[in-house]
Amino acid sequence: MNRLRTLLRPAAHIARLPEEQIGKLYPKFRWRILESTFIGYATFYVVRNNLPVVSKEMGQALSYSKSQIGDLLAVTAIAYGIGKFLMGTWSDRSNPRYFMPAGLLLTAMCNFLFGATSSYPTHLALWTLNGLVQGMGWGPCGRSLGHWYSVRERGTVFAFWNIAHNVGGGLTGLIAAYSTAWMGWRSAFYVPGVLAVLCACYLMVRLRDTPQSVGLPPVEEYRHDYPPEGKRDREEELGTRELLVTYVLKNRALWLFAAANFFVYIARYSMLDWGPTYLKEVKRASLQDGGFSTAIFEFAGIFSTILMGWLSDKSGGRRGMISMLCMVPVFLAFGAILYTPPGMLWLDLTLFGVVGFFIYPPVMLLGVTGLDFSSKKAVGAAAGFIGLFGYLGRTVQGKALGTMAERYGWNSVFYAILISTALAIVLLSFTWKLKPHPAGNPAPETRR
Repeated sequence: MNRLRTLLRPAAHIARLPEEQIGKLYPKFRWRILESTFIGYATFYVVRNNLPVVSKEMGQALSYSKSQIGDLLAVTAIAYGIGKFLMGTWSDRSNPRYFMPAGLLLTAMCNFLFGATSSYPTHLALWTLNGLVQGMGWGPCGRSLGHWYSVRERGTVFAFWNIAHNVGGGLTGLIAAYSTAWMGWRSAFYVPGVLAVLCACYLMVRLRDTPQSVGLPPVEEYRHDYPPEGKRDREEELGTRELLVTYVLKNRALWLFAAANFFVYIARYSMLDWGPTYLKEVKRASLQDGGFSTAIFEFAGIFSTILMGWLSDKSGGRRGMISMLCMVPVFLAFGAILYTPPGMLWLDLTLFGVVGFFIYPPVMLLGVTGLDFSSKKAVGAAAGFIGLFGYLGRTVQGKALGTMAERYGWNSVFYAILISTALAIVLLSFTWKLKPHPAGNPAPETRR
């Protein structure tokens, strides 16, 4: 256990390299961090979002009801929300090079065991554990990007990195659907598990901790990009109490962003968790069409995430404003899906694409606010706190929407989604003028 703690703790700073080496190595390491965290986080999605794609087929094979499937989705979501917060706090005091691969190996194990059993209680326990260890994904990525990329490039860089959500989620739809079609529903968990093991090995080779751990200066010095008012972010590691109390629980801006994230995630995961099943039952879609809908939903957010991240930088970091504007077309697209008649699957898939195009910028931007309004030393805890509220939202929709569909029909589901989307718009309207505070300022006051 002591050896494990030693392995996971942040890498020590080493002697600074000569200036000529710094100029050559810094761009290479920055690319390595961006590339490896991108691939790693995309792979986390492959072993997390595979269940909704095959839930109907698995349910039919094992005689699971929609309510039982909803329970699986709900407990996974709450476990992931808790895991993202707790593991995010742990990741702030850990070395991403080992912390992130450890999470992938654990989630791969959960997938292998899930595919091998036919017991509902065992499935419930395994997918709950999977949700918990999935929380080991975002924190080390946020820590790495926060240390290797500076304040003024943060929105754009996080936007590029955030495409990992879309790539991983989109590939999940295709991998799970076609694996099931060719080899049965259990392969939708075996194949992603193998990919997660391979990726874990890759990350241990490519990832590194802070610039100082490889002999390079802090990114603010390298980029000549210090936080507003010349205040430098603290370079020493923070204690758990300071992370949670000073930078999270006393931070009023984070509470507002977290509350908005609750409803944004209901809108996001309603179509990821239930979209394929809805299309199969109401719009007469095939298994492959259901998987294709997930790919469209995910891939549609790639360009918009980059664009909106860049716009948020150009607007002085007003992530809440950009997020609110994106939620309006999401509301309109959900309303259109509700009234699209069967037999026009192409139109449903187009509207799925519209929702994906506009929902992913808020998902990304609200996560970035955890870094904007805290510290790069507390990014895991802050983003985990916002993410916890998001996955509480996913928990609510995972259980509630499945029960509503079973008892009252799919129309009631869409009315609930529309109400949630409207509430997200209202809450985000209060963040319209919020901008990042000077980094390193404890218990930050909101800047306008």
